[in-house]
Amino acid sequence: METFMTDPLCTDIRDSALDLVDLQRYPIATLDQGAGAAFLQQCRDHMRDHGWCNFDNFLRPDALDALASEAKDLLPKAEILTIKRNIYQGEVDPSVPADDPRRREYTHHALQLADDQIPGGSLIQRLYKSELLTDFIRRVQDKASLYRYADEFQALNIVALQPGSWHGWHYDVNECTVTLLLQAAEKGGEFTFIPDSRKHSGEDTAKVDRFLAGDMNEAQTFGRGAGTLTLFRGGYSLHGVSKVEGTRPRVTAILTYEDKPGCVAGDEINIRIYGPRVERILAARQA
Repeated sequence: METFMTDPLCTDIRDSALDLVDLQRYPIATLDQGAGAAFLQQCRDHMRDHGWCNFDNFLRPDALDALASEAKDLLPKAEILTIKRNIYQGEVDPSVPADDPRRREYTHHALQLADDQIPGGSLIQRLYKSELLTDFIRRVQDKASLYRYADEFQALNIVALQPGSWHGWHYDVNECTVTLLLQAAEKGGEFTFIPDSRKHSGEDTAKVDRFLAGDMNEAQTFGRGAGTLTLFRGGYSLHGVSKVEGTRPRVTAILTYEDKPGCVAGDEINIRIYGPRVERILAARQA
């Protein structure tokens, strides 16, 4: 396998992101000076104003090829997970009328690898565990601190949406979602969202009502090719992925971060997401 130690910077700064990221396009190693500082300010401004940042061709072409090939080799170990969830991924307010679309559960089917199924020495794990990448993501969000998720299953996932599948509408549990598209669908598989459909003050119920009724006038979509890194405030904007069409799956790595160190999910949540395999693991530990 390629080592990707081709950039002159790699001789001075030992961080795997330097081997994989297109540093000419995205100077994440020099954010405190010159073009790097200007780039960071543009990212912060866009994140503040729009709630997302899209970095096309974030990976070097050779690194993208290697990461996509790696995912293809790993995915046969994945299980097809079927998850039912409402838009809030939890309990519905009991005061909501029985016919309200907020009570509707959307069924999600996907091949999905949990963090414990992705080898520690893999390229995608190297990228996720890069201190340089973590700090870049922190600074784009203008946060005082940011940590990789400590949950053994949810920290890093690889998800393959097969043709005919889609991601139902939902809010994310964490504030900001970070994804890396490793393989785009031939057609469809578009990321669709309603900007700022809820804020700290509450949800824009009229906007959400219109959207859930099928009105897409306020929905936004941004195109993404393979190798695109996306930061998105999924906790504040209702979103999903349109149906994948064609013959190849849409393959995405999901990188999860938290503001505090050592954060993990509850067993019940992990069993609901990952199903019998994780249920067996957790039951064996208790026994």
